[in-house]
Amino acid sequence: MSETQKPHIFIGKSDKPVGLTLKYANRHGLVAGATGTGKTVSLQIMAEGFSDAGVPVFIADVKGDIAGMAVPGKMKDFLQARAEKIDFDDYAMGGFPVTFWDLHGQQGHPIRATISEMGPLLLARLLNLNDTQEGVLTLAFKLADDEGLLLLDLKDLRALLVNISERRKELSAEYGNVSAASVGAIQRRLLQLEEQGADKFFGEPALDLKDFMRVTEEGRGIVNILAADKLMMTPKLYATFLLWLLAELFEELPEVGDPDKPVFVFFFDEAHLLFKDCPDALMSKIEQVVRLIRSKGVGVYFVSQNPLDVPDSVSSQLGNRLQHALRAYTPKEQKVIRAAADTFRPNPKFDTKKVITQLGIGEALVSTLLKKGVPGMVEQTLIRPPSSRMGPLTKKERKEILDRSLMGGKYDKTVDRESAYEILNKRAEEMAKQREKEEREDEKEKERARQAKQRAKKSSARPSSRRRTTRRRSNRQSVGEAAVKTAARTLSREIVRGFLGLMKRRR
Repeated sequence: MSETQKPHIFIGKSDKPVGLTLKYANRHGLVAGATGTGKTVSLQIMAEGFSDAGVPVFIADVKGDIAGMAVPGKMKDFLQARAEKIDFDDYAMGGFPVTFWDLHGQQGHPIRATISEMGPLLLARLLNLNDTQEGVLTLAFKLADDEGLLLLDLKDLRALLVNISERRKELSAEYGNVSAASVGAIQRRLLQLEEQGADKFFGEPALDLKDFMRVTEEGRGIVNILAADKLMMTPKLYATFLLWLLAELFEELPEVGDPDKPVFVFFFDEAHLLFKDCPDALMSKIEQVVRLIRSKGVGVYFVSQNPLDVPDSVSSQLGNRLQHALRAYTPKEQKVIRAAADTFRPNPKFDTKKVITQLGIGEALVSTLLKKGVPGMVEQTLIRPPSSRMGPLTKKERKEILDRSLMGGKYDKTVDRESAYEILNKRAEEMAKQREKEEREDEKEKERARQAKQRAKKSSARPSSRRRTTRRRSNRQSVGEAAVKTAARTLSREIVRGFLGLMKRRR
């Protein structure tokens, strides 16, 4: 079988049909181009092709336009004309099996992850922590593992940080220095993150990746569309979430080598947000995931306005490329065009660098991997029109799709099981009760000691009191005693006087 006869996704036509060979679709790719040049349509037709081939897809809907994939498009003259021009004979309108997701739970089923699944490296980037603060956060995760504490949501992590702050002297001896200032800084960042709506992302039920990788009974891959219009208002959360999702795919999926078609395709729109201000440790993780995840059967396609947004270490691993028009008004933009042209295998029929600036809407320079993974020559390609709607859904249409979804009963209701928050609160309550009991015992002991002291004092005071009373009775006379004594003295004087008078008369 020739290369052109192998299963592929039809992308468009130059002087010959141009397609993406499914066998090499897990070798990743890049879709780049200035705003308004047709990147969204390219994403849409690739997602349609993967779905028809039985490959589940994940794609972020930054502008709300991709949601239209759920319903058939409306045939228009310019679409029909494009189809005829590129010999797209079996062009027809049709919708695709779509599941809507939303981190905020408003335009789709909620996507949740636990704090433990996110891990300290990604969470530190999300919180924009410095090295010292990241060290304290890593300590928190280690302590949670050592003490069997589940970190599911933000309140779990806050409770653990409070516990660490209270025990920092004890923990510093075992885990290293714990700065109260660092703990406070992390707490403040968590509060900011919560105000951005991240509290709805962290929790349970956590996403089961198998629910992203479903196919219909007819064998069509489910297109998982993330409502990202509001999420883009918090770009760091958006980028960290998509990186977490990519890392989870890498960790959980088994090795499959090079399958005949990908098991999953992941579109990373606004890719520049992933690499902007990315720490070295995290960049190494991204490079590792992109390099190795293809052996898990996952194709990753970065989408960006500027092809230089993707670092060379990652860009070198992107085998399939669609480059829409770029403009060259400044020396910096001219440098971008030269760099973009140099990434393609040259085609002697035209000057790649010149054509990049002349492409019209719906045109792209396309290079895909051919036999044995060799890059094909770049082709100036008219992109095929999509079969599904090019544009957003109405609220009513989206609601009807969500109501029919099998994922609603599994993810729409939050679960809050016992985790670090409840366990640490219970410990704190038990410790408070124990302290209260000890304080009561101390008070009772003090009261017993006080009473014993008072009894001893009274006992020693009674004898001296009796002695003083006895002395007072011997020195004090009653009125009767004084009268008797006075009468006796008077009688004695009278007797003496009478006796002396008798003696004088006898003389």
